[in-house]
Amino acid sequence: MATSPSSGNGGSLWKFKFFSPILAGATFKERLIGCLGALIGIFLTGLLCSLIFGPDPHLPLIVAPIGASAVLLFAVPASPLAQPWSIIGGNTISAMVGVIVTYFVKDPMLAVGLAVSLAILAMSLTRSLHPPGGAAALTAVIGGAVVARAGFWFPFVPVAVNSLLLVALGLFFHKLSGRQYPHRPAVAAPVNQHNTADPPPTLRVGFNAEDIDAAIAAFNETLDVDRADIDALLRQVELQALLRRRGDISCGDIMSRDVVTVGIDATPQQARRLLLEHDIRTLPVLMPDATVAGTVGLRELASVEDTDRLPVSDAVTASPAEPAIGLLPRLTDGVSHAVVIIDDVGKVAGIISQTDLLATLARSLSLSWEKDEMQGQGQGI
Repeated sequence: MATSPSSGNGGSLWKFKFFSPILAGATFKERLIGCLGALIGIFLTGLLCSLIFGPDPHLPLIVAPIGASAVLLFAVPASPLAQPWSIIGGNTISAMVGVIVTYFVKDPMLAVGLAVSLAILAMSLTRSLHPPGGAAALTAVIGGAVVARAGFWFPFVPVAVNSLLLVALGLFFHKLSGRQYPHRPAVAAPVNQHNTADPPPTLRVGFNAEDIDAAIAAFNETLDVDRADIDALLRQVELQALLRRRGDISCGDIMSRDVVTVGIDATPQQARRLLLEHDIRTLPVLMPDATVAGTVGLRELASVEDTDRLPVSDAVTASPAEPAIGLLPRLTDGVSHAVVIIDDVGKVAGIISQTDLLATLARSLSLSWEKDEMQGQGQGI
């Protein structure tokens, strides 16, 4: 017999699913960090405003919408609605809209509706959409005598001042807690490094920007996530799925161990000779203590004279224990031709070139096809 949503254990699950976190990454630890940030941010914002303005009974030290701004700033700092301009611009612009509406519209019911709706429009046009901005606009209309006396100063003092202080405290808090704020996509979208019209290799297969736009349009609703974050997230999902299926091969399994290197004091001519003699594209550059200082290739050497110092680029590195498939993003970015494998003390343990990884992928796919074929034969397919 079917169980209705409101009966039995299924009914309990149905009821309590509404209390489940709906935000990805919303762990209890993250929420505790957000609580601590809000405590510090709101307390110090109010304290600093009291020191700046003094105990003036006719001037609100902190406005209520700042509490809602603190929720976004400290609980979901990656949200586009929680970025510095959204908080400062959204609150200030919306408060100004509310003051202007109050000045021209005397009917309170009409004024509250116009204030919030026009605040949304103004924030949308200025790319500063911030939900507490609606409360700031509403406060400007129904704030009473104190707000009325402040007049056109209200959007600046205290709204803008509160917002600026809160954002400044948020920047400091997130830096101390190891969070990235203002938020930036963790992985930049691939770009063509060769100055041609072709898209980069990773965009020639799989999804592209048009696919993301079409998927967003298919949802037919506004998503509280930056489009670039969606791109980065999907690419990470692809990589994690590949690691799950092919992650049993480590860098230590496939790396070349007899590595051709050059010292940091070598001349460009010596580095060029080694590259051509061994028919390779990347040389690890070593410090006197044998730790990796960087890499050099023909691209860097093409623009220097033999009398110049060796042009050293940052090395792309990995550890021997890392899954070899995880090197794909680094070796398909159009820049890196090899990954230097380093040990725990920063010395060269090996090197993996694009050719090494390609051979590993080819072998892995071949074994996978053989396994599938054997399974198919065993099942009589």
